[in-house]
Amino acid sequence: MSLVANPESIPLTVGESGVACIGGTRVTLDTLVAAYEQGASPEEIVSRYATLELADVYAIITYYLRHRGEVENYLSRRKAEAEEIRAENERRFPPEGRRERLLARRAQREH
Repeated sequence: MSLVANPESIPLTVGESGVACIGGTRVTLDTLVAAYEQGASPEEIVSRYATLELADVYAIITYYLRHRGEVENYLSRRKAEAEEIRAENERRFPPEGRRERLLARRAQREH
């Protein structure tokens, strides 16, 4: 028996919105890297996100460790985009008085 090392593709898909997800799941690269950086083992990550496969989690962690700069740049861009969206939402829907508006809306529905 001989051992043949065939390269495998990275189980990472980037959707139309530019968000990288693991395999065919909706679990994002951001989520997996954050869990790993918080000290979760691949097995713990799979137990948190049942749609993930253990081999895929190991592959993504390996990719992250070998391409840390690229992944960190991607994560920084995602964080900046999220902050822009949050700021836009707060501009469009100011948080001040939100509770009062929601309570008033509920009171109108109940009457």
